[in-house]
Amino acid sequence: MASGFANIHKIPELRKRLLFTLGLLAIYRIGVFVTVPGVDRAVMKQIMAGASGTFLGMMNMFSGGALKQLSIFALGIMPYISASIIIQLLTVVVPHLEQLNKEGEAGRKKINQYTRYGTVLLSLIQGYFIATWLEGQNLAYPGMVIEPGLGFRLITVLAVTSGTIFIMWLGEQITERGIGNGISLIIFAGIVADLPDALTVLYRQFKRGDMGVLNLAIIAAIVVGVIAVITFFERAYRKIPVQYAKRVVGRRLYGGASSHLPLKVNMAGVIPPIFASSLLMFPAQIASFTESRWLQQFSSMFQPTDWRYNLIYVTLIVFFAFFYTAVTFNPKDVADNMKKQGGFIPGIRPGQRTADYIDRVLTRLTWGGAVYVAAVCVLPNMLQIRFNVPFYFGGTSLLIVVGVALDTVQQIEGHLITRHYEGLSGPRGPRLRGRRG
Repeated sequence: MASGFANIHKIPELRKRLLFTLGLLAIYRIGVFVTVPGVDRAVMKQIMAGASGTFLGMMNMFSGGALKQLSIFALGIMPYISASIIIQLLTVVVPHLEQLNKEGEAGRKKINQYTRYGTVLLSLIQGYFIATWLEGQNLAYPGMVIEPGLGFRLITVLAVTSGTIFIMWLGEQITERGIGNGISLIIFAGIVADLPDALTVLYRQFKRGDMGVLNLAIIAAIVVGVIAVITFFERAYRKIPVQYAKRVVGRRLYGGASSHLPLKVNMAGVIPPIFASSLLMFPAQIASFTESRWLQQFSSMFQPTDWRYNLIYVTLIVFFAFFYTAVTFNPKDVADNMKKQGGFIPGIRPGQRTADYIDRVLTRLTWGGAVYVAAVCVLPNMLQIRFNVPFYFGGTSLLIVVGVALDTVQQIEGHLITRHYEGLSGPRGPRLRGRRG
């Protein structure tokens, strides 16, 4: 592995991509500490001190601690993800968007443009509710907003909307010119950056006697166990055998080779929990930032410790696991390409029968992957209720961190192997596989 990391410096393009990615992530982390004008973030830190395991704590985690700092990045990347969900759902329903999706790169660029417009709209709406909520906190926490009024609301909306647009641009630049998926890496960086604070909180609880040695050992064992389970399932896949028929070209005989079609158990990766969290955070955010009594009661359902929240969360994870897999993997296209290349699955007729077989196998795998993701995201959250540990040790955050890390390392290893270098796992180690196997 040490030689694999050393080989990174021997490839100028890979080195530039890594430095570019790290540079933009550093800019993002600096922006987290740029406070919205006219607010006192010291007061906000008092509010966030007891928010671990609540909606505010979850929102703060996904924003990389920007909410606690009352930063211009307080909304994080969630408006962009929410807009992406809406556009992808509309792609299935609206014929114009469905046609654009089939037009290749030009159509995808147009859809991405619509997603950006949606991001701006959602940021404006959420920014207004944040400004209203901050003004409302002046009653319980005097000094939160220095000069409430229309001017403060306008500045806050413009500041947080601009921050979200800038984060969106950073993510797109990382995806295009860096390493890994930019949006996922930004969420990854935010979670990892706050892990030292979470460890500090655990240490203080241990020093005060609020947590015994046995409880601390149980927490460590659960965290390590969850990481091991995530790593195992993220690298698990099903091999479908594929046989290629022999072909005579001139006087030579070609083909007759055996191969396989790898299908990931978790084809959707970390997308379902990110989409589900974003969708749950949007209505809860609007409800919690108003003074309406019935909206406050409604927002109480969206606390991570509430059983109704977890039930809706699991349902959304299962839905998005199937939805994202259906969007990114088309069994009919795979079967047609296989038929054109002279390939077939033993015992299955080429064409529609092959597509049906692949779809049946993929459906079973997706069920298993969805149940695994839902279990990892929900069950460790009971750890927070039982032992009162920081939200950063929940299953959702661990799944995102481990999943994004594996995907990024797989891309780095792909660059190394393409240029005839050993991968990061060494000459004898197993190759890290991405979501496509």
